[in-house]
Amino acid sequence: MTTTTHDNHSAFLLSLPNIYSQSPISWCVFSSTMVSGAIALAFLPLVLTFLIRYRYYFVLFYRAVLVRMWYDCTTGLSREERAFQYVLTHAIPGDPESILETFDLWCSKVEFISNIGPKKGKIMDRMLSEHSPLTVLELGSHCGYSTVRIARALPLGARLYSVEMDAINAAIAEKIIRLAGFDDDTVELIVSPSDEVIPRLRADYGLERLDFVFMDHWKKCYRPDLQALEGSGLLGKGSVVLADNVLFPGAPNFLRHVRKSGLYEWKIHRATLEYSKGIRDGMAELVYQGIK
Repeated sequence: MTTTTHDNHSAFLLSLPNIYSQSPISWCVFSSTMVSGAIALAFLPLVLTFLIRYRYYFVLFYRAVLVRMWYDCTTGLSREERAFQYVLTHAIPGDPESILETFDLWCSKVEFISNIGPKKGKIMDRMLSEHSPLTVLELGSHCGYSTVRIARALPLGARLYSVEMDAINAAIAEKIIRLAGFDDDTVELIVSPSDEVIPRLRADYGLERLDFVFMDHWKKCYRPDLQALEGSGLLGKGSVVLADNVLFPGAPNFLRHVRKSGLYEWKIHRATLEYSKGIRDGMAELVYQGIK
């Protein structure tokens, strides 16, 4: 019985693959696999740390890019057109508050759009209330969300000039603005690039001074457009410029100019990115002082 058991055990051992009897190539493959596995395990904590640290950016990429691509393919409509349809069917016409709340709900729960949003919007609301501007310039209408937000806070007789270079987005903004109940006497939508509009504001629109400027268009345009406004003579002492997203995605050249120019009293209102968590952002508030 003992001999039989010993023979069976020996046969079993002989049946196992002997790595030492394999060819040099097989041994190299085996060794490489072991090393690769060890390296992967060594980097696993680093990968997990990276994923946890930047999880909010991955969520933003999913909502702003992947979801948008999916709906673009399945609906045949642009993101802005989908937002308008939602607002049209869920908001109360002629009620700016309802328009904004419905927009915020869609951007929070359905698709991401980089409006100023409700949290940073309250900062702008407070500034508009404090300064009561009569002439306002908005650079970047997009869907008309911030246009409605500004227009509802203006005093009687004030006028808002909103500039949007994209004709398709401007058409959506026009519908949103009129749905909220604002006519041409309160909001004038200008469909043209900002660098073409700013030099013409005095001649074409009869403007002598801008009391409030809101920037929320291409971040690379912030600095040249601010410099164009400075050169236009439309900024007077006490004119306010509010620029969104100066920390994310960021406008470093704009902030550098503000710091070095000596033309402004300024500060950053720190917040989080609209309709997102964990992504730091901020708005720059500038109060024009002129050349000292």
